[in-house]
Amino acid sequence: MNLQWKGVMPAVFTWLKESKSGALEIDLDATQKYAAGILKVQGKGGSRMSGLVGSGTLGENSYLSTKQRLSLLKALSEVAKEYNVPLISGAAAETKEELAKIVEELAKVGVDTVMVMPPKTKAIPSEEEMYAYYALSETTAKDAGVTIMPYNNPEAAGYHKLSTDLLKRLSVLPRVTALKISTMDVSIIETLTLENEDLKVLAGVDTVTVHAGLAGASGGITGVGCVFPKASVTMQEYVTNGEWAEANKISRALNSISYLDAQPLLLEYLKFAFGIHHNDADGGLRTYGKKLTQQQIDDVHARYILAKERLEVLDLIG
Repeated sequence: MNLQWKGVMPAVFTWLKESKSGALEIDLDATQKYAAGILKVQGKGGSRMSGLVGSGTLGENSYLSTKQRLSLLKALSEVAKEYNVPLISGAAAETKEELAKIVEELAKVGVDTVMVMPPKTKAIPSEEEMYAYYALSETTAKDAGVTIMPYNNPEAAGYHKLSTDLLKRLSVLPRVTALKISTMDVSIIETLTLENEDLKVLAGVDTVTVHAGLAGASGGITGVGCVFPKASVTMQEYVTNGEWAEANKISRALNSISYLDAQPLLLEYLKFAFGIHHNDADGGLRTYGKKLTQQQIDDVHARYILAKERLEVLDLIG
């Protein structure tokens, strides 16, 4: 598969259902259905989502067992193949050897690109330790027939920041085809792309889609786009074409709900908004995550309604 790394890619939710015992379990059929539904949607310019991210933060990743995660990704790989887009999933471990095993497992179930997060260690690794961690994953990816996307998310708790110098070193490794940068400070994207105009960088925070595009990002990974895919795809079309004023209209319309993508409870908030959008019986999709307070529920509902009303004016609900 030719990985272009242009456009926007949804980090899809994992649909859950109650088993006969009353416990929550993955509903693979529903997850496939809604992932396909998002990939079908076209923007005003005719383009669609250009990739599919599964079992990420919004996919309940931290709550799933290895068996659950792999079965989920195998199911999503069928959807990705049907729509001819790459399947992306994340990986992190305490050691580089553990990470290599995860990369191999993901490749076997159909993942095309592995977003590699920094090591899950309490101690901050040295630059060389961090490089070795990523370098082994890159070598493993080559043997497994997949590619690597180093993932820098300095605001996320539990993950170490990747320095700009380290990102530069990693970006030239043969199996590294793109970088994912999740930060409100998009200046790092500008720095990286100014020095390497061929480098593909994906933004990971919905609130900065337009700013990241101005800084040189070629696309992004979205959570809000799962709720409002037509708006997300159309905004990226305008960004790609340099129609900044039009892109900014959509960004402003989405602002009330995009704000939730940069919050610690982004899974719970955005999944609840997705549930409202799809008239889920419980008012929000079931989740392994934290139970929202009534105040939080009311806030998400108000933010969803405001974004929906603004997008309806722009004919971007779909």
